[in-house]
Amino acid sequence: MSTHVQKPGWFTVNVFNRAVAWMTRRGISVWGSRVLAVRGRKSGEWRTTPVNLLTVDGQQYLLAPRGHVQWTHNMRAAGGGELRLGKNVDVFTATEVADDDKAPLLRAYLKRWKAEVGVFFNGVGPDSPAAELRRIAPDHPVFRITVRS
Repeated sequence: MSTHVQKPGWFTVNVFNRAVAWMTRRGISVWGSRVLAVRGRKSGEWRTTPVNLLTVDGQQYLLAPRGHVQWTHNMRAAGGGELRLGKNVDVFTATEVADDDKAPLLRAYLKRWKAEVGVFFNGVGPDSPAAELRRIAPDHPVFRITVRS
């Protein structure tokens, strides 16, 4: 498994993520944003972070553009969490997508959010060949989300 991580800078942590999370907590989705809540794998406490919820062919996915970050480790341990938008809370289970199945999801994610996150994909974009998307797949965890009824 890849250990690829791109840590966010000061502006992202202290301004951008906080602004997106603030709006999302108030029910304003910014291009599909949600607040992801997942239990910490060591503490058991809820951890939150803003994420982009991707929908492809009726299925929902969370993709980690910065790589194997804390929420991805917590998601593997917890097997699910909550997606929050305003007062709406969707409890879900998560299944990690195999590297061989990620290329179309990476392409869809980059088509939608390249302006926001393209820098984290090392020059690979939505129009890159499938081989390039497969090459970077191990660096970007993807989880299929199943909302519980």
